[in-house]
Amino acid sequence: MTCSQKSTGVCFVKRIKGGSKAILQYRLAAMIMNHFLWLLPLVFPHLSSPVILLERSDGNLFHWNHLMKGDKLVLHRSKRDWMWRQFFLSEEYTGSNYQYVGKLRSDKDRGDGTARYVLSGEGAGTIFRIDEKSGDLHATQRLDREEKASYTLQAQAFNKITGLPLEPATEFIVKIHDINDNEPKFTKAVYTASVPEMSDIGTFVIEVNATDADDATYGNSAKLVYSILQGQPYFSVEPETGIVRIALSNMDREVRKEYQVVIQAKDMAGQMGGLSGTTMVNVTLTDVNDSPPRFAYSSYHLSTYESAEIGSTVGRIKANDGDEGENAEMKYRIVDGDGKEYLDIITDETTQEGVMVIKKKLDYESKRVYTVKVEVTNTHQDPSFSDLGPFLDTAIVKVTAKDVDEPPVFSRPQYVFEVNEDTPKGIAVGTITAWDPDATHYPIQYAIDQHTDPERLYHIDPKNGSITILKSLDREVSKWHNISVLASEINNPHQRSRVPVLIKVLDVNDNAPEFAMIYETFVCENVKAGQLIQTISAIDTDDPLVGHKFVFTLSSMNPNFTIFDNEDNTARILTRRSGFNRREMSVYYLPVVISDSDYPIQSSTSTLTIRVCSCDATGNMRSCSVDALLLSAGLSTGALVAILLCILILLMIVVLFSALKKQRRKEPLIISKEDVRDNVVSYNDEGGGEEDTQAFDIGTLRHPEVIESNKLRRDIIPEMLFPYHRPSPMKECADVRDFIISRLQENDTDPFTPPYDSLATYAYEGNGSIAESLSSLESSVTEGDHEYDYLSNWGPQFKKLADMYIGKDTGVAN
Repeated sequence: MTCSQKSTGVCFVKRIKGGSKAILQYRLAAMIMNHFLWLLPLVFPHLSSPVILLERSDGNLFHWNHLMKGDKLVLHRSKRDWMWRQFFLSEEYTGSNYQYVGKLRSDKDRGDGTARYVLSGEGAGTIFRIDEKSGDLHATQRLDREEKASYTLQAQAFNKITGLPLEPATEFIVKIHDINDNEPKFTKAVYTASVPEMSDIGTFVIEVNATDADDATYGNSAKLVYSILQGQPYFSVEPETGIVRIALSNMDREVRKEYQVVIQAKDMAGQMGGLSGTTMVNVTLTDVNDSPPRFAYSSYHLSTYESAEIGSTVGRIKANDGDEGENAEMKYRIVDGDGKEYLDIITDETTQEGVMVIKKKLDYESKRVYTVKVEVTNTHQDPSFSDLGPFLDTAIVKVTAKDVDEPPVFSRPQYVFEVNEDTPKGIAVGTITAWDPDATHYPIQYAIDQHTDPERLYHIDPKNGSITILKSLDREVSKWHNISVLASEINNPHQRSRVPVLIKVLDVNDNAPEFAMIYETFVCENVKAGQLIQTISAIDTDDPLVGHKFVFTLSSMNPNFTIFDNEDNTARILTRRSGFNRREMSVYYLPVVISDSDYPIQSSTSTLTIRVCSCDATGNMRSCSVDALLLSAGLSTGALVAILLCILILLMIVVLFSALKKQRRKEPLIISKEDVRDNVVSYNDEGGGEEDTQAFDIGTLRHPEVIESNKLRRDIIPEMLFPYHRPSPMKECADVRDFIISRLQENDTDPFTPPYDSLATYAYEGNGSIAESLSSLESSVTEGDHEYDYLSNWGPQFKKLADMYIGKDTGVAN
């Protein structure tokens, strides 16, 4: 048999004579052929892998598939009569003709044209087509191994004449041979990665992955190698794994923050001619605290007015820090300077600025420039970068105070003066001093704020600030006087300041002591001599420095009572004799002299009223005069007066109520809980209907002069009689609109009309209706027969009415 399938790489070798010995003779030739045949697909991609079939003298076939295994020859015996087993077909065929796969031939085919070959299985008749006569197999379509790598088919030979199979069907496989037609593809078109700045060489950044759709088990079509096309010398990539690493040390984010790295994946192990794919890796350097804060200038100059309030902002300074986030957070503080007492600095956490504020009021006249030394530090420091420090900086800040026209300044924040209450008018109490801080020689004008001295007790000299007394002072009325003194510049009165002045009125012993309370004292008729009947005390509105000391004595010798001073500002009243008779004298008056011990000594005489009452043996009062009895029950004179007033008021109320009850008027006709002006009076009078021709006469409405002159209105109170006002007559054919307007004007101009509204109903029908009047009110005036035939011409709305009246007239006529 001959080798007739050139395109498949399947060769049929002549029958070998001599058995195994002959086979061994071809060993070297077979090895050489095997090596060269494996090179065919590389030179001619459209050829499949070679299969060598050896035919022995006994007619059995052997095919050589990887025959060489070491130095041994491995032979596989064919167990079927077919002279083929599998075919190889190249993918992506670009020829104009069908691609030849191979030739199918059975050993039962005698070559006389009676054999017919039939193909079945995957792609039979569509992708693959067989020549029934010759058994040639072709591929009709362009195949892609990545879509399907192999096809399983069945072939069978039939006798054309009998239609019987020449032998059983045999299965074979057509494998699609891979070529390098797919480039590597990354899993992502763009990768994003971040790595801390200042990272060491070799620090992991990210791992990229690419895939190749070609056959990884055959050749190098799917063997990928990674490389960097853009991003050197900062980054590197491992060729086999695709891991991207730092390739340059000390990469500073403050210099450059973002990098774009282009990674390439190339198949064929990176050799020339291989296909490649690329991806982009965006690398961002994250911040670390490697940049210390630094002031842009060594000194700063700020200015503010000396009148700036405490806590107000003078200005802002800022240090630069290349870091971001919490690594850029800073803190400012004043560490030194002559203005440390007057200035302070706080940190604005939003802008990271140092805000200079006033700590103490500045004074242009005493100091023009205030200097401080400001230090700035990072609040979050990283010890691993301490060698880049120090992480602080200092700067000098000078604040210049600007002059303003200030109001006068008092020598003290407040003044306290003392004056005796008996000081004569015109005597000076004290002196207020103030000056202009801008120019001390400028004159100052003084005045007292009259709102603080409404009684005009004091006066101040407008030039020298001396305060004098205008009226007599009384400590018992007011112990302290709080006034405000105003000082203003004469050249600029708007520049004004004030100061509180507290004047304490010192006490002078000018008030005599008196009883601490009103005493109601009684003595029993059966009292014994020397018995205590009352303990008294005194008060004094004066306020001596050593306290009060009162002395109690009687103004003259009294035969009935005596007094004993307890020397503790109290005294006891004792009886001097026994036995009192209220019929002889029911009341005794005892004058008591009370003196103080201050200078000058003040004294007064207070009278103690003592009533005589009847008592039992134990001294309990049984009866006394009315006044004494009430007083003993705890009722004072004031209480009695209050009770009498209450009784008098009650009597007046009773008398007033009785008078109002007698004058009570009769209830009106209209009774309602609502406002009477909104009521409609309903009389509940029912008329006689259409047959009643005497119930109402419209003529009386049109001729009101027939109304009785003594007829009263029912919608007002009958007791309130108003003069009757006769309305003006109306014309016979007056329209209802004119009628109502006329009546309305008459009522509006009538001075005797009640002040509230009343509803007047006028049963009057106007002119202008084509049906004229349908009312029977005028039946008393016109009593002739009526013709109602015209009602039938008014339409269906008046059909019922026409039937009633026309039918009635017809019945009467009959």
